[in-house]
Amino acid sequence: MTSSECFVYIALPGKTEFVTAGRFERSVDRHGVATGRFVYGKSYRAREDAVPIDPIALKLPTKTYETRLLKGVFGALRDASPDHWGRRIIERYFGSPGPDELGYLLHSPDDRAGALGFGLNREPPAPKREFNRTMALEKLQAFADAIVRDAELPQDADAQQAQDLMTGGTSMGGARPKAVVEDDGALWIAKFNREDDKWNHARVEHATLVLARECGIQTAETALTSIGDRDALLVKRFDRQGTEGGYQRARMLSALTLLRAEDTHQDRSKWSYVLLAEELRRISAQPKTDAPELFRRMCFNALISNTDDHPRNHAVIAMENDWKLSPAYDLVPGMPISLERRDLALECGDMGRYAHADNLLSQCARFLLERDEAKAIVDMMEQTVKERWYDIARREGVSEKDCETISTAFACEGFRLALTEQAARVTGG
Repeated sequence: MTSSECFVYIALPGKTEFVTAGRFERSVDRHGVATGRFVYGKSYRAREDAVPIDPIALKLPTKTYETRLLKGVFGALRDASPDHWGRRIIERYFGSPGPDELGYLLHSPDDRAGALGFGLNREPPAPKREFNRTMALEKLQAFADAIVRDAELPQDADAQQAQDLMTGGTSMGGARPKAVVEDDGALWIAKFNREDDKWNHARVEHATLVLARECGIQTAETALTSIGDRDALLVKRFDRQGTEGGYQRARMLSALTLLRAEDTHQDRSKWSYVLLAEELRRISAQPKTDAPELFRRMCFNALISNTDDHPRNHAVIAMENDWKLSPAYDLVPGMPISLERRDLALECGDMGRYAHADNLLSQCARFLLERDEAKAIVDMMEQTVKERWYDIARREGVSEKDCETISTAFACEGFRLALTEQAARVTGG
């Protein structure tokens, strides 16, 4: 049996400083089975302004919790752990093998997504207030390229910039190179294009988010910036709110945590928009707003063939006490080969993950929508995507060549493919 532990800190609503919420211990038995144990601190439980880290799985005033999910890491803690890109950065400094799951928590950046922090001392450290400026993007892009290529990083005075890139990582956004930068009193996630990209991802993702807003979806604010002859996408962080005393932090939980699911395909039966709508109705302070909003996002992902709509790309946040659906982020068109059958990452109706209009409508009541309301939403969004995607893409600087490359993603013929009852049964499940 091996074990390790750390303290868990939290920035309470309206505050910019951390307080200690409790202690997390992770142990691995001789069979390789990991168990996580979280204990809320007595002084934290006694606070009048204490809030639960997870209002369902880590409720207050209960003191102690255990889990074997997610390699022994509670979902709410795993959400604050670095994503694929952040882990890659950390592994460059650790070498092989990399750290264990608790090690990733301890070595991930102070400015991770959400309101949690981790450390070995009972008392939390003062929050860091230094951020990369947007003027540092050229250096950050160069270091990101080197890491993507697994090339050697420079060993000179500028090598400190690599450390800046690491501490600017985040647990939001997946595998693309990124860093956190500060501009005009706000924090932004800078997402860099890769040298091996087949199209300009920064401009395409920006244009897709603009298209989503035109479809009535609430999205993260975005902007484009140029780095030499390349582009980067800036996504404004919705889990931070600037004040004179620093940045207040919103608590954040991914859909993966809400669904009590693993982030592996073996646990994919729990990956479901329908089940997520049920959990959203349970946790949200505004379910009549958030459940239909989730329905619109599900439809939009189907209409742009977004096969990367996994549970880590949906979240709820709480800047104060109440939870709500976060703005949409990471909306990108996919390039599946089939025009007749396209699937989402999450199940979206009676026919499983099938991105078909009838399937989207099959469970609309679970999203607090009457069928006529849901049908009107689907029809409007389909028309908007068909008529507007190209004009928006060109207006936002997507090249004609890139538009041609991504054109088959939008409102493909399979979305309205005529289904016989027998065909519907075959494609279901």
